[in-house]
Amino acid sequence: MVAEQIAARGVRSAAVLAAMSKVPRHEFVPVRWRDEAYADHPLPIGEGQTISQPYIVALMTELAAVGPGARVLEVGTGSGYQAAVLATLGAEVWSIEIVESLARSAQSTLARLGYDRVRTRTGDGYQGWPEAAPFEAIVVTAAPPEVPAALLAQLAPGGRLVIPVGSAEQELQVHERTADGVRVRRVTPVRFVPMVRGRP
Repeated sequence: MVAEQIAARGVRSAAVLAAMSKVPRHEFVPVRWRDEAYADHPLPIGEGQTISQPYIVALMTELAAVGPGARVLEVGTGSGYQAAVLATLGAEVWSIEIVESLARSAQSTLARLGYDRVRTRTGDGYQGWPEAAPFEAIVVTAAPPEVPAALLAQLAPGGRLVIPVGSAEQELQVHERTADGVRVRRVTPVRFVPMVRGRP
């Protein structure tokens, strides 16, 4: 998976490639789909949600550019796989999931596999996790129509928000907080499940 689907498509970070090699993706995939766990495409995880294809997970992780001790917010815990990859890089991860059943399942999987650097909770990702902010990276695994202002506000100076943006057409973007404001880099077209808002 790592050599043929990730490194061959341009992911260069040795740390990211090593993390992708270490995290057992099949543990985060429902039993009925485990034969396809290492194929390069998304898989359903229930509740209309998916685990992203390995290449996209690796690409977003490389764009987040996190290292040991970095404070990272993940919006959209899903299966817990992206959080596990970030934690394997040594990051301290706060992960929020709006679907309660997925949040519980991911928390159970992460605990069972020993990912004690990940904190999870059920909540509205549009609001982020303000009491744990600021974050050196924020990784969003579902697509809002536009970038939530609360997430930008929770970025530390020099921090990076990696996020798919759009509705019918989506684009992976990196928003970096600089001394002059926020610099935006447009990376590639993508297709993610829509980001769901919490109830007011």
